[in-house]
Amino acid sequence: MTHETMLDAYPKDLGGIDRDKLAECIAACFDCAQVCTACADACLSEDMVADLTACIRTDLDCADICAATGNVLSRQTGRDVALTKAILEACATACKACGDECAQHAEMHEHCKVCAEVCRRCEDACRALAASL
Repeated sequence: MTHETMLDAYPKDLGGIDRDKLAECIAACFDCAQVCTACADACLSEDMVADLTACIRTDLDCADICAATGNVLSRQTGRDVALTKAILEACATACKACGDECAQHAEMHEHCKVCAEVCRRCEDACRALAASL
């Protein structure tokens, strides 16, 4: 089952929100939460873990914010546009910070390269959905 399928099964009107952007953003948030969690764990496995503490912290913060954003976006009943925009902005900010941090380690650690790319994709999806609200 996909995010689109679940949105299609929603029993009421979604209030004019762009379904494609919403589904894309939900998927991007949950993907980013998983990748950031895995990147933090991979950082903990590196020999030079002490050099990656900022990366680990940023990964975990981003993972938590992305998961919360995906959950909020998955709830359509009584949606508050101002709150939705605020959490999308917070998520985009967290993704930018994490993407920037991971990019600094991307040449040395493949997991950071992957994480930076996924963070950029999530940041873009959050900004696109927020702009459409």
